[in-house]
Amino acid sequence: MREITLLSWNVNGIRAVSKKEIYQGLKFTEWLHKTKPDILCLQETKAHPEQLEPKLISPQGYKSYWNSAEKKGYSGVVTYSKSKPTKVNFSLNSNKFDSEGRVVETEYPDFVLFNVYFPNGKASDERLKYKMTFYDHFLDYINNLKEKGKSIIVCGDVNTAHKEIDLTHPKANEKISGFLPIERDWMDKFFSNGYVDTFRYFNKDPKNYTWWSMRTRARERNVGWRLDYFFVSDDLIEQVTDAYILSDIYGSDHCPVGLKLKLLS
Repeated sequence: MREITLLSWNVNGIRAVSKKEIYQGLKFTEWLHKTKPDILCLQETKAHPEQLEPKLISPQGYKSYWNSAEKKGYSGVVTYSKSKPTKVNFSLNSNKFDSEGRVVETEYPDFVLFNVYFPNGKASDERLKYKMTFYDHFLDYINNLKEKGKSIIVCGDVNTAHKEIDLTHPKANEKISGFLPIERDWMDKFFSNGYVDTFRYFNKDPKNYTWWSMRTRARERNVGWRLDYFFVSDDLIEQVTDAYILSDIYGSDHCPVGLKLKLLS
């Protein structure tokens, strides 16, 4: 039995974040090699691999799996993994969703990991509809795997705060995408399908956020939202030893979230 560490972070542009000091004077790759997670999932990379330096494409000691949007400078996810997955997939079997580079699925002996940048619904009614359709399609997709006996881990920027405890000003945001009843109801549905919000499993305290508006210096005042998550299928929850927020990591309007998991095999 051994314990592994998984981290997830919406970097809001990997090229931008790689140039910044993000923690105690360390830049991104220095932080990665000091922290040494077994798996690091990034969202909103906003880049294709050919636009990047080799140290970002495949950091030393890691294999990388990129899914970039067809549209340049938009969306995108990458999973860095110390061990080679048994299977890698970039498709939800939907032309409607696959073009935006939102998912990397990596399978390991003990679980299937989904690194997901869920759509944002704020731009228009059309994008909100797209977001909700994505939510439902994704849930159907992972439920199908769960029914086949797979253990599931989902991480990423979900773009919805679940409960009032998960944002500073819930009443003021009840009609804003990211805290709409329809979005929160979907999260209730998601959990009722046998998935667990790992952070809330360990921590019931308020004022724990993962995103802060950059326009209002909100991070300094901790006026934020918890939009980034690690979910596990309920068969895995007893193997989760910790779930946490790394709010001292800078460089993006989001901060990383982490998960520690005991492997039984």
